[in-house]
Amino acid sequence: MEFSQPDDNNNFSLTRFESMLKTNHVLFFDSNEFENIIHHYLESGKIALAKKAIKLGLEQHPTSVNLKLFLSEIFILENKFSEADELLNEIHIVEPSNEEIYIQKASVFSKQDEHKKAIDTLKIALKINQGDEGITDLFALIGMEYLFLDQFESAREYFSKCLALDLEDYSALYNIIYCYDFLDQNNEAIEFLNIYLDKNPYCEVAWHQLGRQYFTIKDYDKALAAFDFAIISDDKFVGAYLEKGKVLEKKKSYTEAIENYKITLALDEPTSFALLRIGHCHEKLGQDDLAVQYFYRTVHEDPLLDKGWIAITKFYNKNRNFQKALFYINKAINIDGENVIYWKLYAQINHRLNFLEEAERGYKKALDLGNYELQTWLSRTDLLIAIGEYEASILNLIQAAEFYPETAEIEFRLAGLHFTLHENSKGHYHLKNALLLDHEFDFILEELFPNVLKKPSVQQLISETKK
Repeated sequence: MEFSQPDDNNNFSLTRFESMLKTNHVLFFDSNEFENIIHHYLESGKIALAKKAIKLGLEQHPTSVNLKLFLSEIFILENKFSEADELLNEIHIVEPSNEEIYIQKASVFSKQDEHKKAIDTLKIALKINQGDEGITDLFALIGMEYLFLDQFESAREYFSKCLALDLEDYSALYNIIYCYDFLDQNNEAIEFLNIYLDKNPYCEVAWHQLGRQYFTIKDYDKALAAFDFAIISDDKFVGAYLEKGKVLEKKKSYTEAIENYKITLALDEPTSFALLRIGHCHEKLGQDDLAVQYFYRTVHEDPLLDKGWIAITKFYNKNRNFQKALFYINKAINIDGENVIYWKLYAQINHRLNFLEEAERGYKKALDLGNYELQTWLSRTDLLIAIGEYEASILNLIQAAEFYPETAEIEFRLAGLHFTLHENSKGHYHLKNALLLDHEFDFILEELFPNVLKKPSVQQLISETKK
């Protein structure tokens, strides 16, 4: 539906309408006035007021198709699909060639995940439209429905139709590139963007997207050139400076990268991303004091950014200040307790502080979250051994063996544990397996089970295998 632009008359109508609501004194408005009032409230997100205006409007103009279409739009917003469908069918009898009916019917289908039906319905609206104003909106709606179906080639076709009609439809441009990205067609995206830039050479959005494509295929020199052109087209384009900084980091030009990130801080409110990247660049340059200053600024800017807390954690961990590292890894875990990397770092820091039970808890949490790397199993086992939890150690290794069968490092540990628990037959069984798999790992017994290594039967078995 089309509406006149806000003007003094519209403002006067709105003022009269709101005055009427306050006084309960019913005033007359023509249907166009009601349409503009309703449109204003919907655009402002004032749904309750829009509903009041629709109700009063239909009381004064019960045959108005546009007011009924507004009512069906409200039904769709409130997921009252049967009511919307019934009303749209009623309107269709009166105005079968009204494309808005089909657009709203398509919206009902789409909200019920019937995207194929939505597309078919929108294509009927397209036939009715026959090239009138608003056709680009229909192309965009069809493109979005194809996206919902993961039919990216078809989606791209319809977004391309939008762009053909309006070269500066950047929403369509972004969606086209999204389709190329999803299909991993970076080279095709580059070709498309270069053709587009021939027609619209000062489009900073296209240069920015071209730079991202070159960055993805690791052609950093061309990426850098593209971001420079984006900046020439718009020297206040924050995104281009950020992306240029990322490219310069890849090229190990850390000082230049810092300069570009700092430009973004001057152009706009400081972003935690830019502050964090500046910190990492200073760290790469060996400027630790500046690095940690920017890491602290990062978390000050965004206290919920776990990557900021992790950067500080790693900084102190590297500098062997484990108490501070522990304090900050706990901050990160409080923000994202499902991150395996954080729990492993938590375990390592606690281990260095000799907090063995907490370290074991960290590795267990990593395993619970699906981190089944061999080293995680082994690290947890060694901690359980250190705190005397032998049965738990065996259970942990049995689980590990399901993922890593016939692994000498597991078998040597199982042997040592069973001997420690005086289960000699099991100990000999696992020791034989371990020695057959790789006898060079026999140092595990010396490190973890020195008393077991002193057993004559163990010594004999090892020496026989090495002959």
